[in-house]
Amino acid sequence: MLACRQLKAKGLVADVRKVVNVKDSFTRIQQERDAERQEERARRLVESALVVRRRNQCKDLHARLSALFSETDPHRRGTALEKILNEVFAMDGLLIRESFVLRRDDGQAAEQIDGVIELDGAQYLVEMKWWATALGVDAASRHLVRVYGRGEVRGLFISASGFALPAIDECERALTQRVIVLGELRELVVLLERQDNVVTWLREKVRRATVDRKPLTRPGLDV
Repeated sequence: MLACRQLKAKGLVADVRKVVNVKDSFTRIQQERDAERQEERARRLVESALVVRRRNQCKDLHARLSALFSETDPHRRGTALEKILNEVFAMDGLLIRESFVLRRDDGQAAEQIDGVIELDGAQYLVEMKWWATALGVDAASRHLVRVYGRGEVRGLFISASGFALPAIDECERALTQRVIVLGELRELVVLLERQDNVVTWLREKVRRATVDRKPLTRPGLDV
């Protein structure tokens, strides 16, 4: 009789343990689900904050870039343009090196480089010009010489006044040796206004330069 009671008691204890284990399992599952929901909520908050931050960056850069069109001092305008464009490139994660000067052994300036960006493992030597007239062959050739003197470096040339047809033709011929991409400043004005991604914009221009052999295209503007 005692043995029977002991067996029943053990059975009850085992049943209680099973119930406790099941309850503990449900509790752990609920805790894990709560933690996942909290992590997802936190992730969404971060993503939302980043979207708002980028939107504000685009608005600020667009306003500053637009303001340069009323700047009458060429030196001040050029310096401001370099800074703004470097910020535009950095906004979407392009690795950059801002403008720098290469000097000879005697300290004299040998080259003024407006900047360097890196896209998909390739480096682009950046040249920016804000002239009153379209850039011609001489300006394009000077930038091409800088690019040719640097191994596998590619070229990105941005002009506020566009490019003369002979300059575009010269860069098209250069595509047999290097990737050369031409851009107009108004493309970036529109890009910031639409809050588009600068990496996507540049990738498309590079694709058209390499595949279609067109150094100057305007994604989003060309028909």
